[in-house]
Parts: sequence; structure tokens; C-alpha cells
Amino acid sequence: MKLKIAIMNGDDIGIEIVPMAKLVLTEALKTLGYDIELIDLPIGNLAHSKYGDTFPEYTVSQLNEVHGIICGPIGHNNYPRNDSTWKMPPIRKKFELYAAVRPAKSYDNSKNIDIIFVRELTEGLQSSDTIVGGYPEFRPNDDITIASRVITRKGSNRVAKAAFDLAISKNRSKVTAAHKEPLFRLSCGMFLEECVKVSKEYPSISYEDTLIDTTAMHLVSNPESFDVVVTTNQFGDILSDIGAGLIGSIGMAPGLCLGDNIAMAQATHGSAPDIAGKNVANPYAMIMSTSMLLSWMGSKYNEEKLIMASNIIEESTSEVIKERKYLTADIGGKSSTIDMTNAIIEKVKTR
Repeated sequence: MKLKIAIMNGDDIGIEIVPMAKLVLTEALKTLGYDIELIDLPIGNLAHSKYGDTFPEYTVSQLNEVHGIICGPIGHNNYPRNDSTWKMPPIRKKFELYAAVRPAKSYDNSKNIDIIFVRELTEGLQSSDTIVGGYPEFRPNDDITIASRVITRKGSNRVAKAAFDLAISKNRSKVTAAHKEPLFRLSCGMFLEECVKVSKEYPSISYEDTLIDTTAMHLVSNPESFDVVVTTNQFGDILSDIGAGLIGSIGMAPGLCLGDNIAMAQATHGSAPDIAGKNVANPYAMIMSTSMLLSWMGSKYNEEKLIMASNIIEESTSEVIKERKYLTADIGGKSSTIDMTNAIIEKVKTR
């Protein structure tokens, strides 16, 4: 079976960094003599210009045929309001991508930060991720806005399992569940109940739970104390950005959205329209997200060469970061997006 990966640039800097990730991916696979079918698909602005919708049926139908997805950031903040064709593409909900794996790793020798955040993706308060139709927010009059939060046992249980499975596979020793149960006794309470239940299935992994505000404070004051952190949708969105800040730039924060049958590489950062088209965006997060996808696909489909390709990309990218010769401005360098990518590709070629 020939595996297929869909590639969607997204908006703004996505048009620059996703092609860079594709170049690195292609070179790593070439090094190993392994062939994957890469399929370019429209999403966001490009999709709307072609099909009148940011997530058209054509794209959805093609995604049903692939084994992995690489997706750039979506510039939905600048989409027209009150027009259903200009929506944040509900790709996570559509394909049941229920867990976002977001590592935060420091390359600064003065820090020892190596945290994996696991964020639930299909529930909670994040409206674009939690519905396939309608809106979970509404305003009955000019003085009142009502928003809903959804927590289920299924959603809580499976994201907790994803966190513990990740801890096992990455040789981590502890999982921390972040919550606000004393205030949200039913919603956070259900999430916490499922985390406790799942923790008992993994006796080799230490488990603790902490309040979300305490977690945020300790991330800043003592980040080395964390290993794997699992939490609900909105809390995870915030905590993973704190993690990115701890390591110096949101451009250093890769991500992988996991489902049972498919996964999507998508960097943690947004589409950054203010720097789009300037060839200055940091490609690290998108390239490392792609590496994470290859590792997942390799394990899922028992393809050792994909795991090898993932390791090659990770090692090559890490070398470029540590050498500090070809870095973008956000991490203290003067190189362009293309120059930093080319430096990584040169490292890949030596593997």
C-alpha cells in the first residue's frame, strides 16, 4: 500500500513555511529511497477563491483518501464575519482529531525545558473545533452573550489515554492533568474523573493533577518540574503558548493533531499576516510538525523508514538550531525562511 499525505498551505505565512516543510520531507524520504504520494489541496483563502468556501467538499473528499495531513496556519481572524462560507475549517472535528500533541523543548543550555502538552481538541469552549454546524455562542440581545462548554467522558478518556500512551512511547515518567475542578465541578470534574481512571491503567507512570492557574504559575517559575501535561481544549491552547514563550518563540512550537486513524501536522502558531510574504517566518515548527507526523505514520503503518525519516529531520533541524548560523530573527538570527530551510536540507543530505 502506497501511503498518501495531503499538503495544505493554509493562509499568510503558511504559503511560505509549508512548502519549506515539504522540501525537507521530500529530501529525507529521498535519502532513504522511500516514496510517498503527496497531494496538494486547497484550504482557507485559496479554497474560497476556487470553490467559494474555506473548507470545500472537494478538499473533504480528498482528505478521506489520505493517511496523513500537513496543514499550514489558517488566518480566520481576518475572515469576513457572519458569512458561513468564511469559516475556520472544522477539520479537527470532521476527522475526529481529538488530541493535540505540542512539545516545548529548549535548546538553551541554561534551561532544561522538555514538556509535552496534550490538548483535547473536539470539545470545550473552542467553537470552531467543537461543532460541525451552527454556533455554540449566541447573543439574544445587545447586553448578553451566552457560550457553551462541552465535556464528555469519551473525549476526556481518550485524550487522557493519548497522554499516557505518549508518556510510555517517549520514556516520560509523569503525567500532569491541569483543571479547575473546584470551580467547574461538573465539567472539569468529569475530565478529572476520567484522568484518574486512566492513570490506574498505567502504574509505571506517575500521575498528579493541578489547578490550571497553579499550573500556569509553575510553568513560569519551575518549568523543569513538568513532563507530560494533559488538559481540556481552551486551557491547553493557553498552556502550550506559555510553553512556546518559555523556549523563546512561538515559531519553535510544533504540533501534531491525533485521531485514531489519521493525524495532522500543524504548527502551534497562527498565520502571522504581519510578516507574511517577507521571507522571515521561522520554518522550525512546521518542519518539526512534519517530522512528528512521519513518526506517527511509521508506527501506525509499521513503516520503519518513516520513523527513520522523522529522526533524520529532527536531528538535522536540531543541529541547525544548536549551531546558530542560520536562524530567523525571532530566535536571534538574521537568516531568511529559505536560508534556514536550506541549512536543514544540507544536514539531511549528509545523513
